Amino acid sequence: MSGISHIDLIIIGLYFIVVLAIGIAVGRNTKTGEDLFLGGRSLTWGVIGLSLFASNISSTTLIGLSGAAYSTGISASNYEWLAGLPLIVMAAIFIPIYLNARITTVPEYLELRYDVRSRKIFSAITIIISALVDTAGGLYAGAIVLQVFFPHLELWYTALALALLAGFYTAFGGLKAVVYTDALQAIILIVGCSILTYMLFDDLDFSWSEVTKSVPDDHLSVIKPIDDPTLPWLGTLVGVPLLGFWYWVTNQYVTQRVLAAKSIEHARWGAIFGGFMKILPLFIMVLPGAMAISVIPNIENSDMVFPTLISEVLPVGVVGIVMAGLISAILSTVDSTLNSTSTLIVVDFIKPKKPNLTPQELAKYGRITTVVTMIISAAWAPFIADFGGLWSYLQQMFSIIVPPIAVIFLVGVFYPSAGGTSAFITLLSGFAIGIGMFVLRQMEIVTLHFSISIGVIFAVCTAIFVVSSKLIQSDQKDVSSLVYRAGITSPGASTGVMSDYRFHCVLLVFAMLAVLIAFW
Repeated sequence: MSGISHIDLIIIGLYFIVVLAIGIAVGRNTKTGEDLFLGGRSLTWGVIGLSLFASNISSTTLIGLSGAAYSTGISASNYEWLAGLPLIVMAAIFIPIYLNARITTVPEYLELRYDVRSRKIFSAITIIISALVDTAGGLYAGAIVLQVFFPHLELWYTALALALLAGFYTAFGGLKAVVYTDALQAIILIVGCSILTYMLFDDLDFSWSEVTKSVPDDHLSVIKPIDDPTLPWLGTLVGVPLLGFWYWVTNQYVTQRVLAAKSIEHARWGAIFGGFMKILPLFIMVLPGAMAISVIPNIENSDMVFPTLISEVLPVGVVGIVMAGLISAILSTVDSTLNSTSTLIVVDFIKPKKPNLTPQELAKYGRITTVVTMIISAAWAPFIADFGGLWSYLQQMFSIIVPPIAVIFLVGVFYPSAGGTSAFITLLSGFAIGIGMFVLRQMEIVTLHFSISIGVIFAVCTAIFVVSSKLIQSDQKDVSSLVYRAGITSPGASTGVMSDYRFHCVLLVFAMLAVLIAFW
């Protein structure tokens, strides 16, 4: 046992007990499929916002982004603070469409908007990504962190133990257990990372000039040259917003919280609240990764930056708090993806074949699929080490699937004349182009940065989508309630400026502009 005391272990143990207690308490009232998948459609804005934050702040942020900040600078934080843009689009346009349609899964929207083919393809892709990228990535990150403190732990067994913990309360309590534990995990995460940031600033005498001296000149800028290998400015302009749109607006494990809101107003407030919270990682998670150069200057594996900071910078007791926050981040992603994956399998594949299932039987199938997904993800997690780091792994996976999905949602919501065949053709051709581009990059025939190639493939897929819709018009149907229309952005029942989500959107835009100007 290295770098961790009995006091730290007690703190971590107490955290596990509280999380399990929440899952068990909520699980007693989780009896039907709607309870398991959507928490009875009763979530309020505060819980939604905290859960959005916690489920997103996962291995990607703490392990991947801290490592990226250490090796290349803080530009990787653009994925975080720019999340407000797609969340504004979601709040203004997609939330009223989704909630008025009373869907349980995002692929259901595609069947209503287009046809069953798009629903099945998108659902299958989301299930694979959730299991092999999101869930397995979270388990991998958790396992390598624990190996820092317990070097003799085997990666596979550690990943399985984390999967069993998250899988238990997720299968038992469903979405409501997930969001309630997420709310707790968000608070612990913010407290723990804030303490670590404070300690690093203390080491630099709370002087920003000392920070700038301790890291390379280009590490503290969010805007990089066009030839930057990490994130060129053009990638920030076109690739990051498209990735964000896919993640925040179409990804089941994120949108499931919004679908479970008690009203459109609460869903919108929760989404914007999540957008404000997404600015925090730049200051309490990414900047510490850059500042770590002055404390631990010779780390070869960037995935080890954050765990090493915990073991070498923090005193006894505080290590336990920060580790609890880190494990919170891991579990919040794992529980979210497990719940959303089981929802997709049951609602999009099992229920259509067994339409007479009772609500109780749907819950049973949901729990079974949660356990199966948990086992598959734990088995795949160790193989992520072969992809050259967690952040690289995630980039490789997402750059293939995002462009055509973004087209059929984002372009499709403004282009009602496009029908099911156009969406089907766009999805298949887009995935094929994405895979081809990925292969060409691996062969170094194409050197275009993945974030820029996302924009290029998005443009190509848009052309395919529009042209095919003009050539094929036989499958058009009435989709007026499923696309943009006049009045869709109105605040609804909200009264007064302070309760108008549009006012919050304006504040969020100003906050993002402030970040851009400060770290240009």
